[in-house]
Order: sequence, then structure tokens, then C-alpha cells
Amino acid sequence: MKKAIVLLSGGIDSAVTLYLAKKEGFECFCLIFDYGQRHRREIRSAIKIAQSANSQWQIIKISLPWRGSALLDKDIIIPKRTSEATNKRTKCIPSTYVPARNIIFLSFALSFAEVIGAEAIFIGAHTQDYSGYPDCRPEFYQAFRKVITTGTKLGVEKKIIKILTPLIDKTKAQIIRCGKKLNVPFELTWSCYQGDRFPCGRCESCYFRMKGFKEARIKDPLKIGTDTNLGLK
Repeated sequence: MKKAIVLLSGGIDSAVTLYLAKKEGFECFCLIFDYGQRHRREIRSAIKIAQSANSQWQIIKISLPWRGSALLDKDIIIPKRTSEATNKRTKCIPSTYVPARNIIFLSFALSFAEVIGAEAIFIGAHTQDYSGYPDCRPEFYQAFRKVITTGTKLGVEKKIIKILTPLIDKTKAQIIRCGKKLNVPFELTWSCYQGDRFPCGRCESCYFRMKGFKEARIKDPLKIGTDTNLGLK
């Protein structure tokens, strides 16, 4: 069976990506990163999702002591949701951006893929309904594919490791509908930037999750808040 590395964060996007990879016939090896994020709630979710998909998983613990992100530094307040129009107009990269995170994660995945002979690396990045992270854009993944061909043994030998981003152009609602068809256990996923018992209902990630479920006309199994307190109509 062909093998794939799946970057699994515990959120909706990576969970749907895992189930898509399995549908395509890949034996999936999930990498779950403990990089000093504010809470371990998403790590627990990722483990449960991998187990639900009968996929192998391992936690990769790394240190980013310089922080540089609200997700790494508890002294930085997690920002509340801002309007999508404002983000698009100002092209603002939010404080929740973790410097070079996807470059780091993909580098680990690439090394692992070379060792076990995986044909592909799956990552659940997408551009629409997102916060403006530069490492979630198609051009970034196009550039990283060139890194593989020029900077790895397999690349020199003209063997291909694919970087697959099956959700890259989908909206959150489309991703949720896709996950519904694949029987993704959304009740196991975690999107909130906070690590409390329940989602905060105030951060941008909670907003996009709730907006996605509303537009998909699917009930979210996690109780987040109300349409009113997130500014949805």
C-alpha cells in the first residue's frame, strides 16, 4: 500500500485531510506537533482523530523559545475576531501567526517521508475564510515542491514526494460538507485558540468554524456560542 505523511493538528481541516488521504488509498502516518502552543487540547484531539481513522501517529516535540506569536506567548492576548473585510483590506497578518511554522512542519514530514518511502505529504492548508497566514498560500507550496526536487536524495534521484493540499481552494463550509460525506468525527476536533473545557466563542478560529457550519447547514457537535455573539446573521 502506498504511504503518506499527514500533518494532523486536531482541527477540522487536518481531520478532513486525513480522511481524504485514506479515501485515496494511502496508509497514513500522522505527525502531531507539540511546539509549545498555549494548550495541549488540540494535541489530545489530534490523537483521538488519528485513532478514529486507524492511522499510526506520533507526537513530535520541538521548541521555539523565541516565541513570536500569541499562540506561543501567554503574555500576548489572543485577539478577538476582526471583520473579514478589514483583514482583506489591510492584508494584516494576525498575532496568531507562528513564524515559519509550516516550513518547519513540512521539513520534519519530508525527512520522515524519505525514511519510510512515503509518496506524499498531506497538509490541510486553505486560503479562503482564513486569517492571512503567508504559509497557507498556493505559491508557498509550489515553492516548497522545488525544495524537494533540489534538496533531497529522492529529488536528486528523480523520485517524487508530492506535497498535497486538497483543501487549498475550498471554503470552510465546503470542507465541512466534504468531511460530513467522509464521516469525519467533528466532535473530536478542536478549533479554538484557547484550551479551556469549551471553545471560547470569541477568537477568530471559533468564528470561522461557526460560520462554516452555518453556511454548510450542518450542526456543529461542539457547543461554541450563538450566531449573535459571533456577529453572524
